[in-house]
Amino acid sequence: QVQLVESGGGLVQAGGSLRLSCAASGRTFSRNNMGWFRQAPGKEREFVAVINWSSRTDYADSVKGRFTISRDSAKNTVYLQMNSLKPDDTAVYYCAAGPVSWYTNSSPGKYDYWGQGTQVTVSS
Repeated sequence: QVQLVESGGGLVQAGGSLRLSCAASGRTFSRNNMGWFRQAPGKEREFVAVINWSSRTDYADSVKGRFTISRDSAKNTVYLQMNSLKPDDTAVYYCAAGPVSWYTNSSPGKYDYWGQGTQVTVSS
């Protein structure tokens, strides 16, 4: 059974940092695009960051320069380091496994496996 399990969410003050982890089990995703998405109350799920098999990355404009995605293929784990957090970053953050591709993909519809999400709350 394939599982993606996120951890590391929590409550933090504006300007603070959090590091999210996504541990995959059931199969290896070392060649897949791995992405982070988020969904705030009343809003659609939106792209945050993606990393491909060669560590090529892409970010949403709203998080560029503040968030960093990385992966440890040996551990089948993906990370999202979030710095300089803002109240607008408050959302449930989801990890997802997408296609095997050189091209990074930001569309949620291209991702086949999803985690259960972890809540990130940034207070002002």
